[in-house]
Amino acid sequence: MEVLHITDPQSLSFLSFTRSAGVLFFLPIEGTPAESLLDHVHASQPNVPVAFYRENGPANEAIRLLRLGAAEYFDDLASAQAWQPRAAVAHTAEPWRAFLIGESPAMNPVFDTIRILGPRRSTVLIQGETGTGKEMVARALHAASTRAGAPIVSVNCTALPDTLLEAELFGHTRGAFTGAMQARVGRFEQAQRGTIFLDEIGDLPFEIQAKLLRVLQERECQRLGSGETVKLDVRVIAATNAELEHRIEHGKFREDLYYRLNVVPIHIPPLRDRSQDIPLLVDHFLEKICQAENLPPKKVYAETLEALKSYAWPGNVRQLENAVERAVILSGERETLHPADFSLPRAAQTERVVASAPVPVPESGLDLQQTVQKLERALIEQALRRTGGNKSQAADILGMKRTTLTAKMKVLEAVAV
Repeated sequence: MEVLHITDPQSLSFLSFTRSAGVLFFLPIEGTPAESLLDHVHASQPNVPVAFYRENGPANEAIRLLRLGAAEYFDDLASAQAWQPRAAVAHTAEPWRAFLIGESPAMNPVFDTIRILGPRRSTVLIQGETGTGKEMVARALHAASTRAGAPIVSVNCTALPDTLLEAELFGHTRGAFTGAMQARVGRFEQAQRGTIFLDEIGDLPFEIQAKLLRVLQERECQRLGSGETVKLDVRVIAATNAELEHRIEHGKFREDLYYRLNVVPIHIPPLRDRSQDIPLLVDHFLEKICQAENLPPKKVYAETLEALKSYAWPGNVRQLENAVERAVILSGERETLHPADFSLPRAAQTERVVASAPVPVPESGLDLQQTVQKLERALIEQALRRTGGNKSQAADILGMKRTTLTAKMKVLEAVAV
């Protein structure tokens, strides 16, 4: 627990750079505008409890601050000190928060939904751009549930060939198909009494969608090559970065499956809409990467954080993590990271070029899907040329997984644009 003693109103700006999600603000308010401090902390760290301590304070001050959202108000130091460890325990009473780094208002709907949905078995559809952390939200949901002691099994629906995906999901008997030398339990059975996370559900082959629909309806499945029915007690969480309504319109996704999956939707905001979480994320990634690389701790200057916050991060949190790792490695033995370590000037320049040359909408209108597909094709081809055809490096440049890039290339190859 970190305790901040704020007595100078000028030190308010420091609060913007407090980056530990577990910080508890303990603020002596002698000579300090208490309401301003409270407003500032709530704006930058909305889920962090704020306690005030002041000996012989005005009689109505405690009532006023508590009504404004203060966690506690103390007039004696011993009570204030006793409160700190209790508050620390209460603040960490939600272990699922360890999966989600952030305190911005944009994330509050996500946190609130997880609190409500955690104990339920309802099917959840997580939607958000590539790299926003959909799997982390799924793991947080699992950790918040009564199934937390059972496994969570992840399946990337684009990582396997269509011919093997059904056997991977539902299992198979020996000899069910060429190469099936022995029986195998599918991912749904592996997740019994736990959770199965179906990532990139929008790219699930159409013929397998009908079989998944039956599993969701009947809560049972059959292994490939077997007539035996296996009863399932599995919570299903799916995720996609695709507009499923759009895929339904084009006959690529079943409408009935969509409604079965979209029982409770969760939308994850892109990083550009929660830029005040960037300092928290940078701290988290710095600690993680330095430990993995056996390096001494590194830090960033405030101006570096401001530069990072001003960038749009089209690849979202995953792109930020890659950028932090690159900066850590390239900075060598230097303990402090600078904006240049993140290659942001070039990124910002690219962003300005794109912003200054938007695609014009002609008077006669345009086909939005076709226009987006053309832009996607051009960007992917440019990234592949830059990397000499290396898909992994191209995916990193574009801020996405290699499997996502491969899936997009497959779709674009099948569509004449």
